[in-house]
Amino acid sequence: MFDFGNANSSQREAISSADGPVLITAGPGTGKTYTLVQRVIYLIQERGVKPEQIFIATFTEKAAKELITRITNELAVRNISANVNEMYVGTFHSLCLRVLKENLEYTRLKRNYRLLDTFDQKYLVFRNMHKFKIIEGIEEALSKGGSWKWSEEICNYVNNLSEELVDADALAADPDIAVRALADMLVTYQTLLTDENLIDFSAIQTECYRLLTEKPNILESLREKIRYIMIDEYQDTNFIQEQIVFLLAGEKKNICVVGDDDQGLYRFRGATIRNILEFPSKFADGECKVIPLVLNYRSDSDIVDFYNKWMATTYGAKFKFTWDKYRYSKRIEPHEKSTIKSPCVVKLSGKDDEDEWHERILSFINRLKDSGKLTDYNQIAFLFSSVKHQRVTALADFLEKNGINVYSPRSDMFFKRDEIKLTLGCLMLMFPRYVQGLETGEYTFLQPEHCFYYRDCILVANEYVKKTENKELLRFIKQHGREHYGLTGTTDYAYSGLLYQLFMFEPFCSILDTDLSVGVVDIRPTRNLALLTQVIGKYEYLHRIDVFNGKYININTERLFNLYLRLLYDGGISEYEDDAEYAPRGCVSFLTIHQSKGMEFPIVFVDSLSGTPRKSYKDLMNDVEERYFHRPAFEPADQTKFFDFWRLYYTAFSRAQDLLVLTCDENARTPSKYFTDTYEKLVSVDNPAFDLSEFKFKTVKKVNIKDTFSFTSHITVYETCALQYKFYKELEFMPVRENAMMFGTLVHETIEDIHRAAIRKEEHLINEAKIKQWFENNYVSLIKSEHTYLAEPQKLAALKQVLRYAERQNGKWDTIRQAEVDVSLVQPDYIIEGKIDLVRGVDGTVELVDFKSERKPDMVKMRERLEHYRRQLHIYAYLIEQRTGQKVSKMNLYYTGEENGNPVISFPYTKSAIEGTVAAFDDTVHKILRHEYKHCSDNPQTCRNCDFRYYCQGK
Repeated sequence: MFDFGNANSSQREAISSADGPVLITAGPGTGKTYTLVQRVIYLIQERGVKPEQIFIATFTEKAAKELITRITNELAVRNISANVNEMYVGTFHSLCLRVLKENLEYTRLKRNYRLLDTFDQKYLVFRNMHKFKIIEGIEEALSKGGSWKWSEEICNYVNNLSEELVDADALAADPDIAVRALADMLVTYQTLLTDENLIDFSAIQTECYRLLTEKPNILESLREKIRYIMIDEYQDTNFIQEQIVFLLAGEKKNICVVGDDDQGLYRFRGATIRNILEFPSKFADGECKVIPLVLNYRSDSDIVDFYNKWMATTYGAKFKFTWDKYRYSKRIEPHEKSTIKSPCVVKLSGKDDEDEWHERILSFINRLKDSGKLTDYNQIAFLFSSVKHQRVTALADFLEKNGINVYSPRSDMFFKRDEIKLTLGCLMLMFPRYVQGLETGEYTFLQPEHCFYYRDCILVANEYVKKTENKELLRFIKQHGREHYGLTGTTDYAYSGLLYQLFMFEPFCSILDTDLSVGVVDIRPTRNLALLTQVIGKYEYLHRIDVFNGKYININTERLFNLYLRLLYDGGISEYEDDAEYAPRGCVSFLTIHQSKGMEFPIVFVDSLSGTPRKSYKDLMNDVEERYFHRPAFEPADQTKFFDFWRLYYTAFSRAQDLLVLTCDENARTPSKYFTDTYEKLVSVDNPAFDLSEFKFKTVKKVNIKDTFSFTSHITVYETCALQYKFYKELEFMPVRENAMMFGTLVHETIEDIHRAAIRKEEHLINEAKIKQWFENNYVSLIKSEHTYLAEPQKLAALKQVLRYAERQNGKWDTIRQAEVDVSLVQPDYIIEGKIDLVRGVDGTVELVDFKSERKPDMVKMRERLEHYRRQLHIYAYLIEQRTGQKVSKMNLYYTGEENGNPVISFPYTKSAIEGTVAAFDDTVHKILRHEYKHCSDNPQTCRNCDFRYYCQGK
């Protein structure tokens, strides 16, 4: 008998309903993730399903990691051996990207494509705005505004049209000039992606859909592999995601979707509530099993009653709407009745002005702390419709000035942080011509707020460097300012290099010294400096800046500050969010309601009570939806604003576990008429009926996520220098960009093309002409991604290595089993991963091959490097045996640069040696997990090539 543990009857039914379509409607706090985990265990344990036959799409990567961790922990408890990392688990985007990577040769993408984030996408359009401005009728389709606003609108349109699979040709034939302009926008944008070998988040899904529909053999292969599909947060899926789900399921129809229609918040991203509401109707009557989870384990019964009433009350003095068929009728039930007399839903009002509201919130938080009921500020979360609003940032500033740290990663406060203003000020001072331009008002296109910000950064830096103790920093800045002012030749550095040189001085040196074991609050400045290296490094990459030269230094500097950083400043940049921390210790959290979805906190303040239902769609897009989307509009246009408004605040109210506080500074507009009746009935926190002594607040739950480690990317870096690991891997500082090892990459990728052809049984393609074609295609894609070239002799040498390898095989390709295979293994508290160049099958066993695009080394002189490679192959052998059960007979290094002699160095398989390497790997991982980053490299060559050499010199 399967052990269902503490599962209730509805959860048991959901866990054991394995075959056919299943809809699980899971209200807040009803154990959705627990049910999903147990359903996976049930499939593996009771139904004999292999992990690789299960496909699970989650809403965030963090949710996917947590799911994997909880599944592996549960399997361990039940003593079941299964390699869960073989599962298809991730977001829709990451899963679609995996399918594309596995079948890249059948897509429009070439190797070395670049994935655009939201800012990258807008910046791409912005930089190519001249191609969009010539589109006839574009002014009719877009709002009035500058190029940056147009870029944002164009991206929103193309994302929506792509994900709805709208036919550009059909739009182009529309009589409305604005609709025809949309067609041209879409075509122009997609041409940009293809020409530059780029892909954005919406294109990931459309490319995957196209692959599955146009290559039936690939779809059939995936259908054979994937037997069971589970989709989390189904209410937030869009049209193309639904299409992909049903394509993969095929005739088996083993689709289990989980979600809560009352928490559908992402219409603005193209999500549609219809997917979850119409899911049962996709099948024959009675074929789809619908299982509601309504027993809430999260919140006090008063809180549950409150948000149930919120969803049921859809009428008031000045408003009225009806849910009709646009909601599953439900009532969430608390798992137990509240045991305290004090109300658990209260209000906190500011009567006179904003300052008084600030004081009252501070007073109440101090009251919670002084009572001993609050053990950590992270038990408190404030939820807002936006955390960027001046009213919200003013409250955050007030609390921080009064000793209460605020964690608000989405508030776009990055540029306002002291360490960022100081760093940017120091950088600007090293470019006197730019500073002069600011002072004389030369940059007339800059808005006053930009000029004020940059001048403020310069003022902060000037005040700092003029202090006596900072005279070395002042000397450094003056010296570089003189050099840059009169530069005629070239330097050996650019902006990133300057930034790393600043790290030898205070306060940067002390910021980098921060001990990572003390929590997110103290390392926030360090994280921000790391993020700044990423921002500046990406600018240098996009604009192909490796060094300064006298001809371009001024224009590049103006472009950095007046364009790139200005657009980031306007568009907002989020600070670092740590997946390993649910809510940082010592901080109250300021979150958007959207951001808080799926989370829970003991004490929740819900603000933004001045909100009103607002239309969230564009009239043009509404017109396109009616005529060109693949299905007619679902929810009535005049009602959607009410639906979205009620769902938003329902989600907010249901985050609270022990205490829900509605708060606002009362005035003529706050609370709005939609909250007035609800708000007025609540007891104030000052009312004697609210008895704080009755409460026992829960602690914030711990995030349960396993980190992933590989030999080359983690162990090698840590063993070389633990400080490098701290900065590059843990904190994610971006290294100063150096030319990639293009030669080796080119050789590797073309050899992989040969192996893939052999695996597909297309050995006839492995000839000189085809190899040259593969080689050239890879070279072109590398040029686009790396912005660099090989000299012709180097390029010919690389091609010769590939041709020589193919010739040496003498047509014997039948032993190849896998190429470029990603292998991973879940351990008790982390995941090992690696990538093996080639797996060959010989006499019932397998051999591993790792390619090196160099000459065979001297076995004596290079013994340390060879020992390193041997340990790497040990880890690969361990992963292969643990994952597949196949016996590894031999491990090989293949040197493609060896011209005349034997290109192979072989290592025998020795179990004891492999066990020793794995034990050492495990020991190093645990040092990393304990944040032991004290030791530095003692190799002068390592230090000379390290960006942090200035920091180490300054200590």
